[in-house]
Amino acid sequence: MDQPSFRFFETGGRHSVGLQVVEQYDYSRSYRPSTDVLGKPYEGERARPLQTLVWYPAADRSSAPMTVHDYGKLASTETRFGQVDFPASVAAKEWLAGLQPSLATPMWAVRDAPWAAGQFPVVIYAPGFSGVSWENADLCEYLASHGYVVLATPSMGATSRSMTYDLEGVEAQARDISFLIAFAHSLTAADVAKIGVIGFSWGGISNIVAAARDNRITALVALDGSLRYSPGLLSQAGDVHPEQMCLPLLSIAQGQWTLEDHERFTTGAERQGPNVLNAWTHGDLIAVYMLGMAHGEFGSMYQRNEDSWRTIFQGWHQHRGDYSRQDSVVGYGWMARYTLEFLDAYLKQAATAAAFLANTPAGNGVPAHMMAAQFRAAATPNPASLEGFRLEIGRRGFDRAAEIYQEFRGRLAHFELSEHALGAWSDELIETHHVAEARRLLELNVQIHPGSSDALVRLGDLYQKTNRRQPAIDAFRAALEKDPNNPARADITRKIEVLEGRSTATHVA
Repeated sequence: MDQPSFRFFETGGRHSVGLQVVEQYDYSRSYRPSTDVLGKPYEGERARPLQTLVWYPAADRSSAPMTVHDYGKLASTETRFGQVDFPASVAAKEWLAGLQPSLATPMWAVRDAPWAAGQFPVVIYAPGFSGVSWENADLCEYLASHGYVVLATPSMGATSRSMTYDLEGVEAQARDISFLIAFAHSLTAADVAKIGVIGFSWGGISNIVAAARDNRITALVALDGSLRYSPGLLSQAGDVHPEQMCLPLLSIAQGQWTLEDHERFTTGAERQGPNVLNAWTHGDLIAVYMLGMAHGEFGSMYQRNEDSWRTIFQGWHQHRGDYSRQDSVVGYGWMARYTLEFLDAYLKQAATAAAFLANTPAGNGVPAHMMAAQFRAAATPNPASLEGFRLEIGRRGFDRAAEIYQEFRGRLAHFELSEHALGAWSDELIETHHVAEARRLLELNVQIHPGSSDALVRLGDLYQKTNRRQPAIDAFRAALEKDPNNPARADITRKIEVLEGRSTATHVA
Protein backbone atom coordinates (compact mmCIF):
# COMPACT_ATOMS: atom_id res chain seq x y z
CA MET A 1 0.00 0.00 0.00
CA ASP A 2 1.15 3.53 -0.72
CA GLN A 3 2.45 5.44 2.27
CA PRO A 4 0.84 8.74 3.31
CA SER A 5 2.60 11.75 1.80
CA PHE A 6 1.53 14.19 4.53
CA ARG A 7 2.54 14.30 8.17
CA PHE A 8 1.88 17.00 10.71
CA PHE A 9 5.15 17.62 12.52
CA GLU A 10 4.20 20.34 15.01
CA THR A 11 4.27 19.47 18.70
CA GLY A 12 0.98 19.40 20.56
CA GLY A 13 0.32 21.44 23.67
CA ARG A 14 -0.12 20.23 27.22
CA HIS A 15 -3.74 19.17 26.69
CA SER A 16 -5.15 16.02 25.19
CA VAL A 17 -7.80 16.71 22.53
CA GLY A 18 -11.48 15.80 22.56
CA LEU A 19 -14.01 15.97 19.74
CA GLN A 20 -17.75 16.28 19.90
CA VAL A 21 -20.06 16.17 16.89
CA VAL A 22 -23.23 18.19 17.52
CA GLU A 23 -26.09 17.87 15.04
CA GLN A 24 -28.12 21.05 15.32
CA TYR A 25 -30.26 23.42 13.27
CA ASP A 26 -30.33 27.16 12.82
CA TYR A 27 -34.09 27.59 13.07
CA SER A 28 -33.89 31.24 12.04
CA ARG A 29 -33.14 30.20 8.43
CA SER A 30 -34.87 27.93 5.93
CA TYR A 31 -32.57 25.56 4.08
CA ARG A 32 -34.94 23.22 2.25
CA PRO A 33 -37.84 24.32 0.03
CA SER A 34 -41.44 23.74 1.02
CA THR A 35 -41.73 20.98 -1.59
CA ASP A 36 -39.59 17.93 -2.24
CA VAL A 37 -38.03 16.90 -5.56
CA LEU A 38 -41.37 15.42 -6.67
CA GLY A 39 -43.28 18.60 -5.97
CA LYS A 40 -44.91 17.17 -2.85
CA PRO A 41 -44.93 18.98 0.53
CA TYR A 42 -41.59 18.48 2.24
CA GLU A 43 -42.17 16.50 5.42
CA GLY A 44 -38.78 16.78 7.11
CA GLU A 45 -37.03 19.59 8.97
CA ARG A 46 -36.56 22.62 6.70
CA ALA A 47 -34.27 24.66 8.98
CA ARG A 48 -30.56 25.02 8.16
CA PRO A 49 -28.66 21.91 9.32
CA LEU A 50 -25.29 22.65 10.85
CA GLN A 51 -23.25 19.59 11.73
CA THR A 52 -20.93 21.17 14.26
CA LEU A 53 -17.51 19.81 15.17
CA VAL A 54 -16.14 20.92 18.53
CA TRP A 55 -12.47 20.28 19.31
CA TYR A 56 -11.52 21.04 22.89
CA PRO A 57 -8.86 20.53 25.59
CA ALA A 58 -9.57 17.13 27.12
CA ALA A 59 -8.71 15.66 30.51
CA ASP A 60 -7.14 12.51 29.03
CA ARG A 61 -6.93 10.44 25.86
CA SER A 62 -7.20 6.92 27.20
CA SER A 63 -9.55 5.88 24.37
CA ALA A 64 -8.54 5.29 20.75
CA PRO A 65 -8.22 8.52 18.76
CA MET A 66 -10.06 9.44 15.59
CA THR A 67 -8.57 8.30 12.31
CA VAL A 68 -8.67 10.07 8.97
CA HIS A 69 -11.32 7.51 8.00
CA ASP A 70 -13.46 8.48 10.99
CA TYR A 71 -13.40 12.10 9.89
CA GLY A 72 -14.20 11.10 6.31
CA LYS A 73 -17.35 9.25 7.34
CA LEU A 74 -18.82 12.44 8.83
CA ALA A 75 -19.47 13.78 5.32
CA SER A 76 -22.22 11.21 4.75
CA THR A 77 -24.58 12.76 7.30
CA GLU A 78 -23.68 16.45 7.05
CA THR A 79 -27.14 17.71 6.07
CA ARG A 80 -29.41 14.75 6.96
CA PHE A 81 -28.72 13.89 10.56
CA GLY A 82 -29.04 10.23 11.44
CA GLN A 83 -29.29 9.09 7.84
CA VAL A 84 -27.00 8.97 4.84
CA ASP A 85 -27.35 12.05 2.65
CA PHE A 86 -27.13 10.68 -0.88
CA PRO A 87 -25.31 13.63 -2.50
CA ALA A 88 -22.99 13.93 0.49
CA SER A 89 -22.37 10.18 0.53
CA VAL A 90 -21.19 10.35 -3.09
CA ALA A 91 -18.82 13.17 -2.16
CA ALA A 92 -17.72 11.21 0.91
CA LYS A 93 -16.87 8.18 -1.20
CA GLU A 94 -14.82 10.36 -3.51
CA TRP A 95 -13.00 11.88 -0.56
CA LEU A 96 -12.31 8.49 0.98
CA ALA A 97 -10.97 7.20 -2.33
CA GLY A 98 -8.48 10.06 -2.54
CA LEU A 99 -7.55 9.64 1.12
CA GLN A 100 -6.96 5.89 0.77
CA PRO A 101 -3.25 5.91 1.75
CA SER A 102 -4.07 7.96 4.88
CA LEU A 103 -7.34 6.41 6.05
CA ALA A 104 -5.76 4.47 8.92
CA THR A 105 -3.67 7.42 10.10
CA PRO A 106 -4.45 8.17 13.76
CA MET A 107 -5.28 11.78 14.56
CA TRP A 108 -5.13 13.45 18.00
CA ALA A 109 -8.79 13.84 18.94
CA VAL A 110 -10.69 11.32 21.07
CA ARG A 111 -14.43 11.29 20.42
CA ASP A 112 -16.43 12.56 23.41
CA ALA A 113 -13.45 12.62 25.78
CA PRO A 114 -14.05 14.39 29.12
CA TRP A 115 -13.34 18.12 29.03
CA ALA A 116 -10.33 19.54 30.82
CA ALA A 117 -11.05 21.89 33.70
CA GLY A 118 -10.98 25.61 33.06
CA GLN A 119 -12.09 28.11 30.44
CA PHE A 120 -10.47 28.52 27.04
CA PRO A 121 -10.63 31.10 24.23
CA VAL A 122 -12.87 30.26 21.28
CA VAL A 123 -11.78 29.81 17.68
CA ILE A 124 -14.26 29.43 14.81
CA TYR A 125 -12.90 27.66 11.72
CA ALA A 126 -14.57 28.62 8.41
CA PRO A 127 -13.76 26.12 5.61
CA GLY A 128 -13.00 26.87 1.98
CA PHE A 129 -15.54 26.86 -0.84
CA SER A 130 -17.94 23.91 -0.22
CA GLY A 131 -15.33 22.45 2.13
CA VAL A 132 -15.95 19.92 4.86
CA SER A 133 -15.69 21.10 8.46
CA TRP A 134 -12.69 18.84 9.09
CA GLU A 135 -10.63 19.90 6.05
CA ASN A 136 -8.04 21.31 8.47
CA ALA A 137 -8.53 18.85 11.33
CA ASP A 138 -4.78 18.85 12.06
CA LEU A 139 -4.80 22.60 12.67
CA CYS A 140 -7.99 22.44 14.74
CA GLU A 141 -6.63 19.60 16.91
CA TYR A 142 -3.32 21.44 17.29
CA LEU A 143 -5.04 24.57 18.58
CA ALA A 144 -7.22 22.57 20.97
CA SER A 145 -4.12 20.90 22.43
CA HIS A 146 -2.77 24.38 23.18
CA GLY A 147 -5.86 25.47 25.06
CA TYR A 148 -8.54 26.56 22.57
CA VAL A 149 -12.13 25.50 21.95
CA VAL A 150 -12.43 25.20 18.16
CA LEU A 151 -15.76 24.97 16.31
CA ALA A 152 -16.49 24.34 12.63
CA THR A 153 -19.38 23.57 10.29
CA PRO A 154 -19.29 22.71 6.57
CA SER A 155 -19.13 25.47 3.96
CA MET A 156 -22.62 25.47 2.44
CA GLY A 157 -24.68 27.74 0.24
CA ALA A 158 -27.79 29.42 1.59
CA THR A 159 -30.06 26.61 0.38
CA SER A 160 -27.71 23.89 -0.86
CA ARG A 161 -24.78 21.81 0.32
CA SER A 162 -22.71 23.35 -2.46
CA MET A 163 -21.46 26.85 -1.77
CA THR A 164 -22.45 29.52 -4.30
CA TYR A 165 -19.90 31.97 -5.70
CA ASP A 166 -21.79 35.13 -4.82
CA LEU A 167 -22.58 37.49 -1.97
CA GLU A 168 -25.45 35.25 -0.83
CA GLY A 169 -22.95 32.44 -0.31
CA VAL A 170 -20.53 34.65 1.62
CA GLU A 171 -23.31 35.92 3.85
CA ALA A 172 -24.61 32.40 4.50
CA GLN A 173 -21.21 31.36 5.83
CA ALA A 174 -20.82 34.61 7.77
CA ARG A 175 -24.11 33.86 9.52
CA ASP A 176 -22.87 30.33 10.26
CA ILE A 177 -19.87 31.89 12.00
CA SER A 178 -22.13 34.03 14.18
CA PHE A 179 -24.35 31.01 14.88
CA LEU A 180 -21.30 29.13 16.17
CA ILE A 181 -20.32 32.05 18.37
CA ALA A 182 -23.80 32.00 19.90
CA PHE A 183 -23.52 28.24 20.35
CA ALA A 184 -20.18 28.70 22.11
CA HIS A 185 -22.05 30.56 24.85
CA SER A 186 -23.64 27.25 25.82
CA LEU A 187 -20.23 25.65 26.44
CA THR A 188 -19.14 26.24 30.03
CA ALA A 189 -15.47 25.81 29.10
CA ALA A 190 -15.63 28.49 26.40
CA ASP A 191 -14.30 31.95 27.24
CA VAL A 192 -16.57 33.88 24.90
CA ALA A 193 -14.85 37.19 25.67
CA LYS A 194 -11.97 35.97 23.47
CA ILE A 195 -13.06 34.87 20.00
CA GLY A 196 -10.93 34.43 16.91
CA VAL A 197 -12.08 33.30 13.46
CA ILE A 198 -9.88 31.40 11.02
CA GLY A 199 -10.99 31.26 7.39
CA PHE A 200 -9.40 29.22 4.62
CA SER A 201 -9.93 30.40 1.02
CA TRP A 202 -13.66 31.27 0.76
CA GLY A 203 -13.86 31.18 4.54
CA GLY A 204 -11.19 33.90 4.47
CA ILE A 205 -13.65 36.39 3.02
CA SER A 206 -16.70 35.18 4.95
CA ASN A 207 -14.89 35.86 8.22
CA ILE A 208 -14.25 39.47 7.17
CA VAL A 209 -17.97 39.95 6.58
CA ALA A 210 -18.79 38.24 9.87
CA ALA A 211 -16.34 40.44 11.80
CA ALA A 212 -17.77 43.62 10.23
CA ARG A 213 -21.20 42.69 11.60
CA ASP A 214 -20.43 40.79 14.80
CA ASN A 215 -18.51 42.72 17.44
CA ARG A 216 -17.92 39.56 19.46
CA ILE A 217 -15.05 38.66 17.12
CA THR A 218 -11.71 39.95 18.40
CA ALA A 219 -9.11 38.49 15.99
CA LEU A 220 -9.02 37.22 12.40
CA VAL A 221 -6.87 34.76 10.47
CA ALA A 222 -7.04 34.36 6.68
CA LEU A 223 -5.37 31.26 5.21
CA ASP A 224 -4.89 32.26 1.56
CA GLY A 225 -8.25 33.92 1.99
CA SER A 226 -10.54 35.03 -0.82
CA LEU A 227 -10.32 38.54 0.58
CA ARG A 228 -7.42 38.77 -1.90
CA TYR A 229 -9.21 37.18 -4.84
CA SER A 230 -12.86 38.31 -4.58
CA PRO A 231 -12.82 41.74 -2.90
CA GLY A 232 -15.71 42.94 -5.05
CA LEU A 233 -18.03 40.85 -2.89
CA LEU A 234 -17.08 43.06 0.05
CA SER A 235 -18.07 46.13 -1.97
CA GLN A 236 -21.39 44.48 -2.82
CA ALA A 237 -22.06 43.85 0.88
CA GLY A 238 -22.25 47.61 1.43
CA ASP A 239 -21.50 47.56 5.16
CA VAL A 240 -18.02 46.00 5.14
CA HIS A 241 -15.27 48.63 5.33
CA PRO A 242 -11.77 47.20 5.87
CA GLU A 243 -10.35 50.70 6.31
CA GLN A 244 -12.50 51.11 9.45
CA MET A 245 -11.91 47.72 11.08
CA CYS A 246 -9.76 47.66 14.20
CA LEU A 247 -9.17 43.94 14.66
CA PRO A 248 -5.76 42.29 14.44
CA LEU A 249 -5.45 40.29 11.22
CA LEU A 250 -3.06 37.49 10.31
CA SER A 251 -2.95 36.82 6.58
CA ILE A 252 -0.99 33.75 5.51
CA ALA A 253 -1.02 33.51 1.73
CA GLN A 254 0.66 31.70 -1.11
CA GLY A 255 3.64 33.68 -2.26
CA GLN A 256 3.50 33.21 -6.02
CA TRP A 257 0.58 35.52 -6.86
CA THR A 258 2.00 37.79 -9.58
CA LEU A 259 0.80 40.90 -11.37
CA GLU A 260 0.10 38.72 -14.38
CA ASP A 261 -2.02 36.39 -12.25
CA HIS A 262 -3.85 39.40 -10.86
CA GLU A 263 -4.71 40.70 -14.32
CA ARG A 264 -5.77 37.26 -15.53
CA PHE A 265 -7.99 36.36 -12.59
CA THR A 266 -9.44 39.74 -11.55
CA THR A 267 -11.74 40.60 -14.44
CA GLY A 268 -15.20 39.94 -12.91
CA ALA A 269 -17.17 42.43 -10.84
CA GLU A 270 -16.77 40.18 -7.80
CA ARG A 271 -13.02 40.70 -8.04
CA GLN A 272 -13.10 44.50 -8.28
CA GLY A 273 -13.02 45.87 -4.77
CA PRO A 274 -10.82 47.11 -1.94
CA ASN A 275 -7.38 45.70 -1.38
CA VAL A 276 -8.14 44.54 2.14
CA LEU A 277 -4.55 44.21 3.31
CA ASN A 278 -3.63 47.70 2.11
CA ALA A 279 -6.79 49.13 3.69
CA TRP A 280 -6.20 47.36 7.01
CA THR A 281 -4.57 50.27 8.82
CA HIS A 282 -6.50 50.44 12.11
CA GLY A 283 -5.74 46.92 13.28
CA ASP A 284 -2.39 45.19 13.57
CA LEU A 285 -1.56 43.29 10.38
CA ILE A 286 0.80 40.33 10.12
CA ALA A 287 1.24 39.34 6.48
CA VAL A 288 2.97 36.01 5.89
CA TYR A 289 3.76 34.64 2.45
CA MET A 290 4.40 30.91 2.08
CA LEU A 291 6.75 30.76 -0.87
CA GLY A 292 6.59 26.99 -1.27
CA MET A 293 2.85 26.43 -0.89
CA ALA A 294 0.06 26.44 -3.45
CA HIS A 295 -3.52 27.32 -2.56
CA GLY A 296 -4.92 23.86 -1.86
CA GLU A 297 -2.01 22.96 0.38
CA PHE A 298 -3.33 25.23 3.12
CA GLY A 299 -5.76 22.43 4.03
CA SER A 300 -4.24 19.34 5.64
CA MET A 301 -6.86 16.97 4.26
CA TYR A 302 -6.31 18.36 0.77
CA GLN A 303 -2.63 17.57 1.21
CA ARG A 304 -3.56 14.03 2.27
CA ASN A 305 -6.03 13.55 -0.56
CA GLU A 306 -4.12 12.26 -3.57
CA ASP A 307 -6.87 13.19 -6.04
CA SER A 308 -7.23 16.71 -4.67
CA TRP A 309 -3.50 17.21 -4.32
CA ARG A 310 -2.90 16.45 -7.99
CA THR A 311 -5.29 19.24 -8.97
CA ILE A 312 -3.01 21.67 -7.16
CA PHE A 313 -0.64 21.39 -10.10
CA GLN A 314 -3.26 22.47 -12.65
CA GLY A 315 -3.34 26.03 -13.89
CA TRP A 316 -2.36 28.82 -11.51
CA HIS A 317 -2.21 26.51 -8.46
CA GLN A 318 1.05 24.91 -9.52
CA HIS A 319 4.30 25.30 -7.63
CA ARG A 320 6.86 27.77 -8.87
CA GLY A 321 10.56 27.13 -9.09
CA ASP A 322 11.84 23.92 -7.56
CA TYR A 323 9.55 23.82 -4.52
CA SER A 324 8.43 20.28 -3.81
CA ARG A 325 5.57 18.52 -2.10
CA GLN A 326 7.75 18.07 0.96
CA ASP A 327 8.24 21.83 1.14
CA SER A 328 4.48 22.26 1.34
CA VAL A 329 4.29 19.71 4.19
CA VAL A 330 6.92 21.62 6.14
CA GLY A 331 5.25 24.90 5.23
CA TYR A 332 1.94 23.70 6.59
CA GLY A 333 3.55 23.15 9.99
CA TRP A 334 4.89 26.70 10.02
CA MET A 335 1.49 28.02 8.94
CA ALA A 336 -0.02 26.28 11.97
CA ARG A 337 2.73 27.63 14.24
CA TYR A 338 2.20 31.23 13.14
CA THR A 339 -1.56 30.83 13.57
CA LEU A 340 -1.06 29.58 17.13
CA GLU A 341 1.37 32.37 18.02
CA PHE A 342 -1.03 34.98 16.62
CA LEU A 343 -3.96 33.65 18.65
CA ASP A 344 -1.78 33.40 21.76
CA ALA A 345 -0.67 37.01 21.29
CA TYR A 346 -4.12 38.50 20.75
CA LEU A 347 -6.49 36.19 22.64
CA LYS A 348 -4.21 35.23 25.53
CA GLN A 349 -2.02 38.37 25.53
CA ALA A 350 1.14 36.22 25.65
CA ALA A 351 4.23 38.43 25.46
CA THR A 352 6.39 35.63 24.06
CA ALA A 353 3.92 35.13 21.21
CA ALA A 354 3.90 38.85 20.42
CA ALA A 355 7.69 38.78 20.29
CA PHE A 356 7.55 35.79 17.95
CA LEU A 357 5.32 37.69 15.51
CA ALA A 358 7.59 40.73 15.59
CA ASN A 359 10.67 38.59 14.92
CA THR A 360 11.98 37.63 11.49
CA PRO A 361 11.22 34.15 10.12
CA ALA A 362 14.91 33.28 10.33
CA GLY A 363 14.95 34.45 13.93
CA ASN A 364 12.05 32.08 14.63
CA GLY A 365 13.89 29.14 13.10
CA VAL A 366 12.02 29.00 9.78
CA PRO A 367 14.14 27.26 7.09
CA ALA A 368 15.64 29.51 4.44
CA HIS A 369 13.52 30.29 1.37
CA MET A 370 10.35 29.00 3.10
CA MET A 371 8.45 32.19 3.85
CA ALA A 372 8.44 35.95 4.22
CA ALA A 373 6.66 37.88 6.96
CA GLN A 374 5.83 41.50 7.67
CA PHE A 375 4.37 43.11 10.79
CA ARG A 376 2.52 46.43 10.52
CA ALA A 377 1.19 47.98 13.70
CA ALA A 378 -2.20 49.67 13.72
CA ALA A 379 -2.24 53.38 12.94
CA THR A 380 -2.64 55.62 15.97
CA PRO A 381 -5.68 57.68 14.81
CA ASN A 382 -9.07 56.12 15.30
CA PRO A 383 -10.82 54.99 12.10
CA ALA A 384 -13.22 57.37 10.42
CA SER A 385 -16.35 55.63 11.71
CA LEU A 386 -19.00 56.32 14.33
CA GLU A 387 -17.14 54.09 16.77
CA GLY A 388 -13.87 55.86 16.01
CA PHE A 389 -15.57 59.22 16.45
CA ARG A 390 -16.90 58.20 19.85
CA LEU A 391 -13.45 57.04 20.91
CA GLU A 392 -11.87 60.31 19.81
CA ILE A 393 -14.58 62.35 21.57
CA GLY A 394 -13.89 60.35 24.72
CA ARG A 395 -10.19 61.13 24.42
CA ARG A 396 -10.38 64.83 23.52
CA GLY A 397 -13.73 66.01 24.88
CA PHE A 398 -17.18 66.93 23.57
CA ASP A 399 -16.31 70.61 23.23
CA ARG A 400 -14.10 69.62 20.27
CA ALA A 401 -16.79 67.57 18.53
CA ALA A 402 -17.04 69.86 15.49
CA GLU A 403 -13.25 69.98 15.11
CA ILE A 404 -12.97 66.18 15.30
CA TYR A 405 -15.76 65.78 12.76
CA GLN A 406 -13.91 67.98 10.27
CA GLU A 407 -10.70 66.00 10.84
CA PHE A 408 -12.53 62.75 10.11
CA ARG A 409 -14.03 64.27 6.95
CA GLY A 410 -10.54 65.23 5.87
CA ARG A 411 -9.37 61.64 6.24
CA LEU A 412 -12.44 60.07 4.63
CA ALA A 413 -14.44 62.30 2.30
CA HIS A 414 -17.64 60.25 2.53
CA PHE A 415 -17.58 60.02 6.34
CA GLU A 416 -20.99 60.86 7.77
CA LEU A 417 -22.69 60.97 11.16
CA SER A 418 -26.36 60.27 10.74
CA GLU A 419 -28.96 62.47 12.37
CA HIS A 420 -30.47 59.40 14.02
CA ALA A 421 -27.14 58.24 15.48
CA LEU A 422 -26.34 61.64 16.97
CA GLY A 423 -29.88 62.01 18.29
CA ALA A 424 -29.85 58.60 19.96
CA TRP A 425 -26.41 59.29 21.44
CA SER A 426 -27.56 62.63 22.85
CA ASP A 427 -30.65 60.96 24.36
CA GLU A 428 -28.40 58.51 26.22
CA LEU A 429 -26.28 61.39 27.49
CA ILE A 430 -29.33 63.26 28.76
CA GLU A 431 -30.69 60.14 30.47
CA THR A 432 -27.36 59.74 32.28
CA HIS A 433 -27.26 63.43 33.29
CA HIS A 434 -24.54 64.51 30.86
CA VAL A 435 -26.51 67.44 29.52
CA ALA A 436 -23.58 69.66 28.49
CA GLU A 437 -22.12 66.84 26.42
CA ALA A 438 -25.52 66.21 24.78
CA ARG A 439 -25.77 69.90 23.85
CA ARG A 440 -22.44 69.75 22.00
CA LEU A 441 -23.67 66.77 19.99
CA LEU A 442 -27.01 68.37 19.15
CA GLU A 443 -25.29 71.57 18.05
CA LEU A 444 -23.06 69.43 15.79
CA ASN A 445 -26.16 67.64 14.55
CA VAL A 446 -27.68 70.94 13.40
CA GLN A 447 -24.37 71.97 11.83
CA ILE A 448 -23.96 68.86 9.68
CA HIS A 449 -27.69 68.43 8.93
CA PRO A 450 -28.65 72.07 8.24
CA GLY A 451 -31.82 71.13 6.40
CA SER A 452 -33.30 69.14 9.27
CA SER A 453 -36.23 70.66 11.15
CA ASP A 454 -36.20 67.79 13.66
CA ALA A 455 -32.53 68.39 14.56
CA LEU A 456 -33.40 71.98 15.42
CA VAL A 457 -36.38 70.89 17.54
CA ARG A 458 -34.16 68.48 19.50
CA LEU A 459 -31.68 71.26 20.15
CA GLY A 460 -34.44 73.70 21.10
CA ASP A 461 -35.86 71.22 23.59
CA LEU A 462 -32.49 70.87 25.29
CA TYR A 463 -32.00 74.65 25.39
CA GLN A 464 -35.44 74.97 26.99
CA LYS A 465 -34.67 72.31 29.62
CA THR A 466 -31.47 74.15 30.57
CA ASN A 467 -33.17 77.57 30.76
CA ARG A 468 -31.44 78.96 27.65
CA ARG A 469 -34.54 80.92 26.61
CA GLN A 470 -33.44 82.90 23.54
CA PRO A 471 -31.37 80.08 21.92
CA ALA A 472 -34.41 77.82 22.41
CA ILE A 473 -36.72 80.34 20.73
CA ASP A 474 -34.28 80.77 17.84
CA ALA A 475 -33.98 77.01 17.35
CA PHE A 476 -37.77 76.48 17.36
CA ARG A 477 -38.38 79.37 14.93
CA ALA A 478 -35.65 78.03 12.60
CA ALA A 479 -37.27 74.59 12.74
CA LEU A 480 -40.60 76.03 11.55
CA GLU A 481 -38.85 77.97 8.80
CA LYS A 482 -37.15 74.79 7.58
CA ASP A 483 -40.41 72.85 7.58
CA PRO A 484 -43.61 74.91 7.87
CA ASN A 485 -45.58 71.66 7.62
CA ASN A 486 -43.83 69.98 10.52
CA PRO A 487 -46.39 67.59 12.12
CA ALA A 488 -45.44 69.00 15.52
CA ARG A 489 -45.96 72.61 14.39
CA ALA A 490 -48.69 73.32 16.97
CA ASP A 491 -46.57 72.01 19.85
CA ILE A 492 -43.51 73.97 18.65
CA THR A 493 -45.58 77.14 18.41
CA ARG A 494 -46.87 76.68 21.98
CA LYS A 495 -43.29 76.20 23.19
CA ILE A 496 -42.29 79.49 21.58
CA GLU A 497 -45.27 81.25 23.18
CA VAL A 498 -44.36 79.90 26.62
CA LEU A 499 -40.75 80.99 26.23
CA GLU A 500 -41.81 84.47 25.10
CA GLY A 501 -44.31 84.82 27.95
CA ARG A 502 -47.31 84.95 25.62
CA SER A 503 -48.92 81.85 27.14
CA THR A 504 -49.89 80.88 30.66
CA ALA A 505 -49.08 77.19 29.95
CA THR A 506 -46.36 75.88 32.21
CA HIS A 507 -45.76 72.56 30.50
CA VAL A 508 -45.81 71.46 26.92
CA ALA A 509 -46.05 67.72 26.27
